[in-house]
Amino acid sequence: MADLRALRGVAATEHAPLAAYTRFGLGGPARLLVDARIEENFVAALRLARASGEPYVVLGGGSNLLVADTGFPGTVLRYRGARLGMRRGMVTVESGAELQSLVDFTIDEGRANLHTMTRIPGWVGAAIYGNAGAYGHSIMESVHRVRFHDGVEARWFTNAECEFTYRESIFKRRKDWIILAAELAMPEADPAAMRKEADKISATRDAKYPPTMKCAGSIFKNCLFAQLPASAAAAAPPKLVRDGKVPSAWFLEQAGVKGIRRGDIQVADYHANLIYNDGPGATSDDLRAVIVDLKQRVFDRFGFWLEEEVQYVGFND
Repeated sequence: MADLRALRGVAATEHAPLAAYTRFGLGGPARLLVDARIEENFVAALRLARASGEPYVVLGGGSNLLVADTGFPGTVLRYRGARLGMRRGMVTVESGAELQSLVDFTIDEGRANLHTMTRIPGWVGAAIYGNAGAYGHSIMESVHRVRFHDGVEARWFTNAECEFTYRESIFKRRKDWIILAAELAMPEADPAAMRKEADKISATRDAKYPPTMKCAGSIFKNCLFAQLPASAAAAAPPKLVRDGKVPSAWFLEQAGVKGIRRGDIQVADYHANLIYNDGPGATSDDLRAVIVDLKQRVFDRFGFWLEEEVQYVGFND
């Protein structure tokens, strides 16, 4: 730990309250939080953390993260490199850039397909990690290649090598491979038209997920229609099936979860796939218990398990 604190080019904070770094506003402290804005410095910190034999985890913007009430008993690393630019007709971006900054940059540059992801919180690295998307587009469409550290060296993967699928990538399965940067190949489009569409999406998202709401957006992935049990697929109204997916919110609503409350954790009464922190008494344990309850209710009625979009840190299981 002392070596990490002594590294040049990093900011190290002991007993950092992780609730301050997640959108849920929940979670206990990390033994040490280490931020680096230069790739070389981040990689040096990552190597030391791996060599220490103590627990470590790499976080992004914390928008889709639930941290245990007890916190994390080791080192939390964050790569804050956030440079954006154009090179040889491609958008270049470091993984610590805010996703909204990338969206705005690409709109201004007249590059299409990320404009529908406006108002999705978080950082670019995490968006690639989870293949984030909205309104018919996902970031995999734009990724040309991704730079990452595999534990030995930094290297590049092509789009195909990233093995993107719906809300998945190879990096989500190989959590020891840390995304550092990306190059995006995007078609040209009219900035004014994209901005107009983005503004409409912003208004819709802000009504559903107000910026001050302590939530992670949708808790569960939408359901791939082809993978549903026959009875669940038959129950889903055909008009809800879009791009081969059925909204998880529909199954949750049929299971009667709207408005469920546990302590200061609340399921929205207007959106069954939205859980938020509604007061000072909220805990991560209560939030996770509500997630488990919702999954069980859908399983009991439809015979399959919903899958979370939210990621967990610091829980013993």
